[in-house]
Amino acid sequence: MRGLYLVLVQFFFLTITFKFSSCAGICKENEKRALLMLKKEANDPTNVLSTWIDGEDCCNWEGILCHNVTGSVIELSINGWDYAEIKGLKIDNFHWLSSLENLNRLDMSGVDLSEATNWTEVINMLPSLVNLRFSNCSLHSIPSLFDHNNSVLENLDLSLNNFSSPIPGWVFSFSNLVSLEFIGSNFIASFPKGPFNLTSFTTLSASSNLFSSVLPQWLFDLNNLEYLDLSNSLLEGQIPSGVGHFCKLSYLNLAINNLNSTIPNWLYGCKNLETLNLRENKLEGTVSDLISNLTSLTSIDMSVNLLSGKLPSVIGKLGKLEDLDLSENRFEGEVSEIFNTMNDCPPIGSGNCSSLRTLRLNDNKLVGNLPKSFGQLSNLQFCFMENNKLEGVLTEDHFTNLTNLKFFQASKSNLTLSVSSDWIPPFQASDILIGGWRLGPKFPLWIQSQQSIMNMDISNAGIVGEVPTWFWNLSSQIRFLNISHNQLIGEIPTFSISSDSIGSGGPWLIYLNSNNFSGSLPHIPTMVTELDLSNNSLSKGLTNFLCDKRNESYMLTILHLGGNHLSEEIPDCWMNWPELEVLNLGENKLSGGIPRSIGALSKLKSLDLKRNRLSGPLPSSLNNCTNLWKIDLNENELDGNLPTWLGTKLSNLTVLSLRSNKFDGELPPEFCQLSDLQILDLANNKLFGEIPMCVNNFTAMVNGRKVITDADEEMDYSYYVGVFRESARVATKGNIYQYDTILSLFTSMDLSNNNLSGNIPMNLTSLVGLRSLNFSNNHLIGSIPKDIGNMKVLESLDLSNNQLSGEIPRSISSLFSLSHLNVSHNNLSGRIPVSTQLQTFSSSSFSGNKLCGLPLSERCSDEGENPEVGNEEVDRSEDDNEVEWFYVSMAIGFIVTFWGVSAPLLFIRPWRHAYYRFLDRKWKSWHA
Repeated sequence: MRGLYLVLVQFFFLTITFKFSSCAGICKENEKRALLMLKKEANDPTNVLSTWIDGEDCCNWEGILCHNVTGSVIELSINGWDYAEIKGLKIDNFHWLSSLENLNRLDMSGVDLSEATNWTEVINMLPSLVNLRFSNCSLHSIPSLFDHNNSVLENLDLSLNNFSSPIPGWVFSFSNLVSLEFIGSNFIASFPKGPFNLTSFTTLSASSNLFSSVLPQWLFDLNNLEYLDLSNSLLEGQIPSGVGHFCKLSYLNLAINNLNSTIPNWLYGCKNLETLNLRENKLEGTVSDLISNLTSLTSIDMSVNLLSGKLPSVIGKLGKLEDLDLSENRFEGEVSEIFNTMNDCPPIGSGNCSSLRTLRLNDNKLVGNLPKSFGQLSNLQFCFMENNKLEGVLTEDHFTNLTNLKFFQASKSNLTLSVSSDWIPPFQASDILIGGWRLGPKFPLWIQSQQSIMNMDISNAGIVGEVPTWFWNLSSQIRFLNISHNQLIGEIPTFSISSDSIGSGGPWLIYLNSNNFSGSLPHIPTMVTELDLSNNSLSKGLTNFLCDKRNESYMLTILHLGGNHLSEEIPDCWMNWPELEVLNLGENKLSGGIPRSIGALSKLKSLDLKRNRLSGPLPSSLNNCTNLWKIDLNENELDGNLPTWLGTKLSNLTVLSLRSNKFDGELPPEFCQLSDLQILDLANNKLFGEIPMCVNNFTAMVNGRKVITDADEEMDYSYYVGVFRESARVATKGNIYQYDTILSLFTSMDLSNNNLSGNIPMNLTSLVGLRSLNFSNNHLIGSIPKDIGNMKVLESLDLSNNQLSGEIPRSISSLFSLSHLNVSHNNLSGRIPVSTQLQTFSSSSFSGNKLCGLPLSERCSDEGENPEVGNEEVDRSEDDNEVEWFYVSMAIGFIVTFWGVSAPLLFIRPWRHAYYRFLDRKWKSWHA
């Protein structure tokens, strides 16, 4: 009996096993046909569906998952994009999909569905659909209204499409909805009006859209919301001031928008919050001490806002915090406060006191010194504190346990590092940027221990003497080396780049400027991208440096050798430097002509050869450099006519300075095509003829600056913003000034000391953005344009030593920004207009004319005994004359009227008798 029982049990299990094996992994025939229909109709150039072979079990096809029991296809996941081929699978319709009625997950990310206009019907075709992912599918339309019968959909992903329409309300109408993803879908306008019944909703990821609207209140009233990412979506206005009954947020990202409120208090009650990102908005106010309630926080980013007040010291108590970024705000006060509370640091030397890995406090208004507790942040890897007002002395104790430090940037502070000569830092950093610290006068020996260093800035550090040989050897692995603005001496050896570093890519930036290096120019590797050796005592010629490797091309984009003692001619081998954008050889002793091969620098943006001994005409090949923004050739001996191609070919020119050369001929009217020109300096040449009448085409002088794009903002050329900035020497207000950081805001026109003749163009006054104008020492005639008062921002005006005549226009009194004026030695006459500025200038500004009135001692003829009578008195005199004529006209009118009536009565008897009878009757009627 027992044996029979065992046989029956075995038979039962065999039957069950057979039944399951016949179903598991064997798909249904109708579903298989549907999938093969998809493969047949799809455009599949990269064979994404190559494993879908008829005759094989479709449950084994790639991207297919079947139910273990029923064999129904429950998941279809196709990655339709082949990044190597830059093309992928394309599907035009979904009629085959209706056979997959048990499908609960459909993922077609990367499949081109641009022709499948009925894609939303997929939701109704599949009543069991829980997860739908159509990201990066080239979808371009979404209906504003859609009736669906799906009650189980939980996750919907429509990211990386191009809808160009508002988010329709129906996407929030699924009762079991848990997650929505709309990243980079080009949704526009405002959110749909709520509220919505989303009791299970936890995740909304909709970054990188174009909402241009305020944040909807209903979104923050969702009690179960845990993840919210609306970054980079043009949101504006305030962050809602209230939330639902309970905040469950663990991730909040509202970065890169235009939100302009304070940080709402409800945020400090989100105790589950782990990531808080509010960077790049316009948030104001302070950070409350209530932030200490957010004990789960691991990351805080409030950078690039308008936050102010003291640093929230309680942040140091957030023991789980790993990343803190409060940079580029307006925080002030002692920097030490935030460190003194960091997890109640134990005594120095006793070990770890914080989880902090990244700390960014740069670009604020922090003061004071770093406390010694800073050295206890043993997990700290990235520290950025540059551009503050820190001061004090740091010792070895400040770095005691910073064993993991990799990036330390604290430039532009008044800190002093005082360590022993044999100090070896506990870290091996790749970036040490401490420009402006006091490290000298001896060269800091501790740098020798930094074998992993790649970026180093010890500029303006008070270091004196020769650079040790070991440092030049170490520099072979450094990508960014800045030891400028010290007092270093000696020769610069040939630069080399270690073989280990060559394969790691660039850029390679070398800044040794503003020292006392001497000798000839060093050879550099071809992969160096920026080199600044300016303002040293380097001598000899350029040939060995420029023409050493005639068969190789250099990668250099910035070459600044100005302010040295370089001599000889400029060699003609610039074809080896095709990447150059900035070339500055100014303030040397170079002679000869400008070589033709300089025209091979098609990427050149800035050419500065000023204050040399260059001669000859401008080479015509220079017109190939069509990207030029600046040409500064002043104080040379260049000659010839000004070529017309300066205006027709170099249309991007912003600065053109040819001052103090020997150019002659007329001013080409083609110059008027330089609409971006902000600084035009042709002074001290031999130019003649008239000033072109088209000067009003200098658009940048009308607007006050050229139109700035992201690509050329502030004329900053370097790989690292602010390291190398464009500059220009400008003659204004009787002096020479160097403009750099505000160069893009300055406008100037100087044609002085030439032989120009004719009238000043009347449309010159349309250049209302011009700040400095100098036409002195020419032969100009006619009058000063009467509308010169329209040039409201004019700060300097010099028209002296010409043959101008007439009166000074009264409108000049409205130039309230004017701080320098000279109209002396002309043929001007009349009264000097009165204003708050004009009478404060020296009398020499008006001498050599026939002018009267203050500040001159000559009285005007109609001033009587009062020499201070001005325009107001003239106006009053004119008004008095009008009043006198008014009374005269009244008298004449009275006489004419009187005699017009009285004369007939006196000389015509019948009229006289009739008039008296009329008066008699009226008299009797009044007394009747």
